[in-house]
Amino acid sequence: MITMQEIKSHYSFTPEEEALLISLRPLAEAHKEQLADRFYNYLLGIPETAEFLRDEQLLRRLKQTHKEWFVSLFTGPYDNQYLLNIQRIGKAHVRVGLKAHFVNAAMYVVRRFVVEMLQENFPLGEERRRLRLAAEKIIDINLDIMSASYQEEELNKVFLSYRLESKLIHAAERFTYGLNLILVLALAGVSLSVVGLFAWDIVHVFQGNIEKGILSALGSLLVLWMMIELMDNEIKSLKGGRFNILVFIGVIIVALIREILISTLRHDALTTQGFLAGTLLILGVVYFLVAKSQQNAVH
Repeated sequence: MITMQEIKSHYSFTPEEEALLISLRPLAEAHKEQLADRFYNYLLGIPETAEFLRDEQLLRRLKQTHKEWFVSLFTGPYDNQYLLNIQRIGKAHVRVGLKAHFVNAAMYVVRRFVVEMLQENFPLGEERRRLRLAAEKIIDINLDIMSASYQEEELNKVFLSYRLESKLIHAAERFTYGLNLILVLALAGVSLSVVGLFAWDIVHVFQGNIEKGILSALGSLLVLWMMIELMDNEIKSLKGGRFNILVFIGVIIVALIREILISTLRHDALTTQGFLAGTLLILGVVYFLVAKSQQNAVH
């Protein structure tokens, strides 16, 4: 964290200039009422800042605070306690929602007032130049410290938002990963069921229903093959790979082929078989289009 000594060194703010400012305190005391009136007349003339000053009691309290701040410009000591006091003023502006732009604009009013005050009371050019330089430095230092309060507040908002978003994203990723694990386990369970179905179809072969058994077994093998592909795809997804939608469409196609084989064995109505064949044709077209789009994306 920066110290007041470092800030003063960055502005080449010398002990001689501090002494010059302190010598101006009686003059600042005599002009603080005039400064407060001009300052708040300026703020009341701006609709955005006038919104903060509707309460008369609040306005009186702010004027008193501002007069004390104005005199502190010419009081010293300009140490770390002074730094903390200005930081509190800056944070107060942030808390009430006053934009930094209006702080900068209002500080220009203070700067012009101080310049005019020095012109009226110090006719000698060299003396006035040294006093003006010292006064402008302390005003710039005050503005610098207040502006830093705004920057710190904005950074805190960004970091808080970033940390919250990171935690939410991480939680969502872990939740999705858990769902994928459950899906893999479910696919494993379904695959075992398909193995059982294949075994049952083989039993049909040995029971003498060879045609039905062979066709059903063939359909079960196709489904089992696609289940293996689907599980392999999910495992790749868990390892960070991309989900291949073609595998999912392929599973549906294979399941439909099996249903067509069984429908043929059951001697279902031609309308039913035609519907299944039409659906298979549509899925085939979808599979082709998706495969083509993926191929184009790769190239």
